[in-house]
Amino acid sequence: MDTSSWTFDPSVGELLVQTHAAGPAARLGHDLTIVMEDWVAELSWSDERPSVADVTVQVASLSVLRGDGGVKSLSGPEKALVRSNALKALDAKRHPTIGFRCDDVAATDDGYRLAGSLTIHGVTRPCEVAVRVTDVGDRWHLTCESVVRQSDFGVTPYSLMFGSLKVADEVTVSFTATRPH
Repeated sequence: MDTSSWTFDPSVGELLVQTHAAGPAARLGHDLTIVMEDWVAELSWSDERPSVADVTVQVASLSVLRGDGGVKSLSGPEKALVRSNALKALDAKRHPTIGFRCDDVAATDDGYRLAGSLTIHGVTRPCEVAVRVTDVGDRWHLTCESVVRQSDFGVTPYSLMFGSLKVADEVTVSFTATRPH
């Protein structure tokens, strides 16, 4: 690994959000896979080890990849409606970015533990994530998965039918990227 800085973006990685249907009518809803299409992660190195990480995500870049489950598959217009509802829930006009700032990096057996702060919907909370780093010959493969509770950040999960069908409060955020040696 080098001793400078690394930049990751959608050209070398993927940032996904998984949601799940909840409530008494959950079987009618879809478990969604959402991709964030505009983001950048900067990783700074000091003394041949990572020292600072900054991630910025443009909320308006949210796009619905697919919906699993439900009574029928999601059509294009339904995906657009889901996107619109998600942008409203996140109040994307007032809070156009999501950010993670890490300034405490510790080595683990299979990568690093990053501790810092996560800002969503204008609310900042402590956050810790484990990043797995795998040497796959000519490149590094990085993966990370973390559960985020929307209500911790003042986001009210979307619901309809008087709450009988809603998006579960907890969503799973996953990150994958590759970088040449």
